[in-house]
Amino acid sequence: MRLSDLILSIALSVAASNALASVFGFVDEHGVAHFATEKLDSRYKLFLQGGQFLAPEVAGTGSANPALLRHLANHPNLRKFEPLLKLASDEFAVDSTLLKAIMAAESGFDPEAVSPKGAIGLMQVMPATASRYGLQSDTKKTVEEKLSDPKTNIRVGARYLRDLVRMFPDQPELVIAAYNAGEGAVQQHNRRIPPYPETRNYVQVVTQFLRLYQSDQPAQKSVGNVFTRSGQSGRRLYLTLPGRRDLPLSAAKVSD
Repeated sequence: MRLSDLILSIALSVAASNALASVFGFVDEHGVAHFATEKLDSRYKLFLQGGQFLAPEVAGTGSANPALLRHLANHPNLRKFEPLLKLASDEFAVDSTLLKAIMAAESGFDPEAVSPKGAIGLMQVMPATASRYGLQSDTKKTVEEKLSDPKTNIRVGARYLRDLVRMFPDQPELVIAAYNAGEGAVQQHNRRIPPYPETRNYVQVVTQFLRLYQSDQPAQKSVGNVFTRSGQSGRRLYLTLPGRRDLPLSAAKVSD
């Protein structure tokens, strides 16, 4: 079943369990976009709530929404890797907007991101997961080095998502949770979202980003040309999830 057929189900299932799911954010003085599922301090402004983009006049004075939208929708690396996303989407029947949403939450579009646990690249793929799909070291490159290649990384991530959809049919929230915590954790918790703070917040963020990518035309109408405007911002992302292992994204430069 194509993930494109599951989008409405994702929206309904998450909305039913967390109708006021929120994402907060701000852009700092260095042009780095920060996102979180909680208002960690006074800099964070409400950005998304219940799957709806909040215009500045709704979100509050000083909202960084236009800049945050540029980071998510007009990020230079998102544009750069769009052809690879389309190829993987077509090859594995995975909706490209889900790939974008997971990429944003996992790596902030940074192909060089590496987590403390060893997850690599744009889709934050673990070498063990890649090995399950036949990616092996050879005399020229290790599995880790091969996963650093954006095309390989995106393909492995998309293939894993395809298998998760088959494993958890018609349960998109479990697909997203399993990508974060592993399918074993979902199965061990009676095919429910594991009670890990990171995973629960991850499902919330990916779902919100997914809905934003799918509704980019209405959002563009709401805030003018923020989706096409260029500028110095929109190059780096930093996502904070309570309970999550930190990724060194704030210090990682993103190439044009």
